[in-house]
Amino acid sequence: MSLLCRSAALLFRHTRSAPGLLSSARLCSSAAQYEYIVVEKRGEKKNVGFIQLNRPKALNALCDGLMKEMGLALDSFESDGDVGAIVITGSEKAFAAGADIKEMQNRTFQECFGANFLAHWSRVSTVKKPVIAAVNGFALGGGCELAMMCDIIYAGEKAQFGQPEILLGTIPGSGGTQRLTRAVGKSLAMEMVLTGDRINAQEAKQSGLVSKVCPVDQVVSEAVKCGEKIAAHSKIVSAMAKEAINASFELSLAEGNRFERRLFHATFATDDRKEGMTAFVEKRKANFQDH
Repeated sequence: MSLLCRSAALLFRHTRSAPGLLSSARLCSSAAQYEYIVVEKRGEKKNVGFIQLNRPKALNALCDGLMKEMGLALDSFESDGDVGAIVITGSEKAFAAGADIKEMQNRTFQECFGANFLAHWSRVSTVKKPVIAAVNGFALGGGCELAMMCDIIYAGEKAQFGQPEILLGTIPGSGGTQRLTRAVGKSLAMEMVLTGDRINAQEAKQSGLVSKVCPVDQVVSEAVKCGEKIAAHSKIVSAMAKEAINASFELSLAEGNRFERRLFHATFATDDRKEGMTAFVEKRKANFQDH
């Protein structure tokens, strides 16, 4: 426990007379929960959840402990009524350079199969709230897969994306062959997975993998701005829109259209749909209450 934590704990009983000490103790407690990530809220209204991978010496390699902490942070933001969107980022040098190879090196087939290794890494893809990846530097292997689990990807100008598992005698194991193919098409996905070659930010934008390329020092702030725009809308309706788009990858066009129409009908059961249309007719800004 750090000196700050010990001091906060010792002084906790005195917080009635000094309220500021309570917030220090809470901050310390929150920070102590995570070893591999930094978790906070950003945006003018603090309505954007923010997760930063924090293993600088390992180029943010994704170890199992980091991904478990990621799940805890996502659970926390999912249940936080103030948060309307989530941003995940790394450092300027690396979003995540891949999975932690040292951690995997000596695993056996029996261990991987028996424990369903990597299954819980997909938590990012099941969050109901929109998730934005702000990618600088390397997004390779598991790092590329993590970015693709997000709903929107913003890339810094020097970002690099790749699935180099073939160079290690294995294949992607957390959605790389599936999400990459859906994002960029069969030919480019085959080339990247079978050669291990990378693509840069501009190529990723042209292929449809990312939606926006920003200067390196602006990609995080731009991602937060996008999160703020999303968070300003009805959270329940945003979740419906996200579900409808994700369903398009699983359903035929006819089935997808029916699913979309039913969700559209469902918005008419919400107060936010009524408020949104009433505000439009009355030419004023909508005041969504998320129900």
